[in-house]
Amino acid sequence: MKYKLSIGIPICTVLVAAMVAAMSATAQVAAHTSSVPAGMAATPAMAPILQISDKPVARVNGAVLTDRDLLREMYAIFPYAKQHNGFPKAQEASIRQGALEMIIFEELVYQEARRRKLTVSAARMHQAEGEFQKQFHSAEDYDQYMQVEMHGSRQTLRQQIERSLLIEEVLKAEVDDKSAVSLAEVRAYYEKNPARFTQPESFSFQSISILPTAAKPTPEAINQNRKRAEEALKQAKATKSYQEFGLLAEKISEDDFRVNMGDHKGVGRDKLPPQIVKAALAMQPGQVSDLIQIENAFTIFRLNAHNLPRKQPFAEVKADLRIELGKSKYERLRSGLAKQLRAKAKIEIV
Repeated sequence: MKYKLSIGIPICTVLVAAMVAAMSATAQVAAHTSSVPAGMAATPAMAPILQISDKPVARVNGAVLTDRDLLREMYAIFPYAKQHNGFPKAQEASIRQGALEMIIFEELVYQEARRRKLTVSAARMHQAEGEFQKQFHSAEDYDQYMQVEMHGSRQTLRQQIERSLLIEEVLKAEVDDKSAVSLAEVRAYYEKNPARFTQPESFSFQSISILPTAAKPTPEAINQNRKRAEEALKQAKATKSYQEFGLLAEKISEDDFRVNMGDHKGVGRDKLPPQIVKAALAMQPGQVSDLIQIENAFTIFRLNAHNLPRKQPFAEVKADLRIELGKSKYERLRSGLAKQLRAKAKIEIV
């Protein structure tokens, strides 16, 4: 699992857009405002972008983290800020807090790498610097980044790349490598959680519905809807395939599923009205129901499948389950590492 490194981008999977967005705010904000989509500019729901002054926002064992570091991470969390000329007011505080926690964590990991006396070989540095530079769309973009973020200093850039690679090395050793999940672990989880992999009885079907236009329709309005539904039933009975029924549903149905060819996919038996279940149990896949009235609405459905209860076999779930368990293990290890490093650190929020 790749980790987003402290230079503002992963060294090995560089996202230039995120980095360009992280350039010094005073030079970039005006450019961002010109690209704001119609209707988004100057919206009161957006908090203005932080103005960079390189002032401290935190100290980690004496190492200073600045508002430049903070803004870079905020952009990584919410890259659309450059388009919207700000961060959503409702989320700005949480984005800022999340970014602050992240840059503190990165600094703690970097200091741990130094404590372990880890180093980066000259060959790896040369390779990483070349990979980094290749991600820019043009030499002009790279030069702009160098001037704004690195103050024109290649040495500063190399220091940042080295810092990122050292962070990556610690995380690989303490999180990535340890988060691998064996097939035996996946099978053990599968066997200990049988209920999770048991699929209940369900029905897959498409619907055409004629709905009332008022909360309490008059008897006359209900009769009018019934006539429309009976006409819809004639058309539905004439369809011969999933496609034909679906196209008719898109044309005449009034329920929300009409935009997806009336398809409800698999719905658990316990989640369906008893009228639908009773009709479905008497049908074969491909058949179209008669007209069904549920309160003041009229429904017609095409049964596509009656899925009996089944336990998903291990072979069917093992790949996705292994990924899921790996991600969960990764997060536990990462959280544990952060807690461990914080326990012996002096952290000051400025």
